[in-house]
Amino acid sequence: MMKLLKFLLLGIVFGIIMTKSETISWFRIQEMFRFQAFHMYGIIGTAVITGVLGVVLIKRFKLRDFQGNPIVFFPKEKSFIRYILGGIIFGLGWALSGACPGPMVVNIGYGFFAMIIVFLFAIFGTFFYGIIKDKLPH
Repeated sequence: MMKLLKFLLLGIVFGIIMTKSETISWFRIQEMFRFQAFHMYGIIGTAVITGVLGVVLIKRFKLRDFQGNPIVFFPKEKSFIRYILGGIIFGLGWALSGACPGPMVVNIGYGFFAMIIVFLFAIFGTFFYGIIKDKLPH
């Protein structure tokens, strides 16, 4: 139970950061997709840089996960089309719903219960992808 508590606390901190940075704001997301403000691009850029630094540190220091297993990065094929199509699908969902996966859950916790519909369809989409992924041209 104590192991799960640290993840719960991390989720609460994540939600507070998302709320205070206005990342959960539908208006901020629409500003980004209309190229009216730099706010979200700055946040996304910071997240990308943080992720790159995290991967570099994991590889350099051979860090392990919480169970002590080594973290392995598998090489992927270079395929331009799959990244473009995946980005378009993700971007359309993001633009239409006004939330990507992180803010989606934070919005539910914040009391915007209409996001439960978006969340359920995101879960369905993930489940559906799991069913058809072997049939897709990866």
